[in-house]
Amino acid sequence: MAGEDEGQTIGIDLGTTYSCVGVWQDDRVEIITNDQGSRTTPSIVAFSDTERLIGEAAKNQEAMNPVNTVFVMIAITIIFISRTDAKRLIGRRFTDALVQSDMKLWPFKVISGPADKPLIVVNYKGEEKQLAAEEISSMVLFKMREIAEAFLGSTVKNAVVTVPAYFNDSQRQATKDAGAIAGLNVMRIINEPTAAAIAYGLNKKAATVGGKNVLIFDLGGGTFDVSVLSIKEGRFEVKATAGDTHLGGQDFDNRMVDHFVQEFKRKHKKDIIGDPRSLRRLRTASERVKRTLSSSVQANLGIDCLFEGIDFYTTITRARFEELNMDLFMNCLEPVESCLRDAKLDKSSVHDVVLIGGSTRIPKVQKILQDFFHGKELCKSINQDEAVAYGAAVQAAILDGKVYKVTLLDVTPLSLGVDIDDGEMSFVIPRNTPVPAKMKKGFTTRFDNQTVVRFPVYQGERARARDNNFLGEFTLCGVPPAPRRVPKLSVCFDIDLNGILNVSAEEESTGKKNGVTITNVEGRLSTEEIEKMIGEAEKYKAEDEEHKKRVDAKVALENYAYKIRNTVNDQKTNYMIPEADKKKVQNAVVQAIYWLDRNQLAEADEFNYKRKELESTCNPIISMMN
Repeated sequence: MAGEDEGQTIGIDLGTTYSCVGVWQDDRVEIITNDQGSRTTPSIVAFSDTERLIGEAAKNQEAMNPVNTVFVMIAITIIFISRTDAKRLIGRRFTDALVQSDMKLWPFKVISGPADKPLIVVNYKGEEKQLAAEEISSMVLFKMREIAEAFLGSTVKNAVVTVPAYFNDSQRQATKDAGAIAGLNVMRIINEPTAAAIAYGLNKKAATVGGKNVLIFDLGGGTFDVSVLSIKEGRFEVKATAGDTHLGGQDFDNRMVDHFVQEFKRKHKKDIIGDPRSLRRLRTASERVKRTLSSSVQANLGIDCLFEGIDFYTTITRARFEELNMDLFMNCLEPVESCLRDAKLDKSSVHDVVLIGGSTRIPKVQKILQDFFHGKELCKSINQDEAVAYGAAVQAAILDGKVYKVTLLDVTPLSLGVDIDDGEMSFVIPRNTPVPAKMKKGFTTRFDNQTVVRFPVYQGERARARDNNFLGEFTLCGVPPAPRRVPKLSVCFDIDLNGILNVSAEEESTGKKNGVTITNVEGRLSTEEIEKMIGEAEKYKAEDEEHKKRVDAKVALENYAYKIRNTVNDQKTNYMIPEADKKKVQNAVVQAIYWLDRNQLAEADEFNYKRKELESTCNPIISMMN
């Protein structure tokens, strides 16, 4: 439970394309609006020669600065695009096959950093910056924290953050690291479908006698999750989860962009693949077309001067869009079937199918899912954009001791185990095991008089260990010398409520417990790296505040100058000012505006000095009109 001096715990949905923050207030969840009045904020960070932008401001300049505009959690698989993919990099190594494959599609630079960690390269204030995916994610988390603090009027230190259900251990660790960099104590990480189920349960009053089996179908911008839960009298128990962290709305956009690129090539004999700005404009237009096709059977696409001065106008039907993406749409059923199998339920045992995520608005996705469940009506009544943040805020209230009638029981999405002698995966904790969980398994030595045993730890479902996701390795020291296979080693895997793994070990013959050190954890930041990034985040914050002061001072000078100019030029009142004084004011205003035009990057103190100088000249004269 958070201490009273630590303020309220907030719930954050760190989404693929949009993020959302909520808090428990007056016995209900309040979804907090940002400074633009929107209840969701684009998960975008942009860097320019003068400033760092987050959210709406970053999105607004995206077309002009595509290479330095970073979408925090996009899953891009097909075509060259002009914004970075932090989600695909989070918790991964530079040499990871997925990273290497995706790098071929990215127009921006990704380099190998310390411990083989991929780093995104951007240009900021004329300098090259190398940023880890956790740093980019932390900037959006920091923005959500700011939004909450502005609403609450107090400092926020604690948060519940949601992640895709199929995030592995490394990616969950990386999300916690991102929170730390943002100055947040991530008290709990919960799966997005579980959070959505809470929103469904509390809004639909699903906690009825007898309970309900609910399938959450969460298809967002970059990830896809399916979870089956049993909801009964405030108890939310996850039975099984499945998904694909490389499937979402961005993949549908990619197919459409590729289609339009080929059409432009056929019509105009020009290839826009190598031009990031043209591709960014085409992608933005394609996203709008996709949304239109959810409510219309045909949509128009028009972009002036798309490439080399050529205008591009075309149409696409819903049927053509569905044809382009049919294989991806059908792929959505495999996790559904897997989830039902693991939960040991048939289709008829599912009481409600709940749609979450913007991509579930696509009619064909709904039709395929409805047909799979033999025409069952799909539940679309909860807010698809806010449900995950709603559930996170409820979990935050539980941790704060404000909600007592809700109990969450989640599962681990992937199996955990170690590499045994022949390279096969020895499973210790099977997937869909309820968390928290603690399981033990016996092992032994491979050589005579072996005193140190190393266990590579993997996460995944493949029979060969190397085909799974490598998490790291732990070392057990101090094993008593003995012939091979005589010592009995008990290894304990312990998963906490965040789905994060801890390991301990014991040599059974002596009962002596030895320390276990987790080393080389994939994608995990060291304490020193986190502290360094926290320092960088504070530096960014200070620079952002200084930039805001400079902009405010510039706007104040500009507004005052034009206000005075309009006043002295107003024929209804300017007769009250002597001609000589009027000229004096006009000249001072002209000089101030001239200076402004040539000193747009001046410091706040300079703008303030110029404004006070102009005020000292104009105010005494203008006061005569009163």
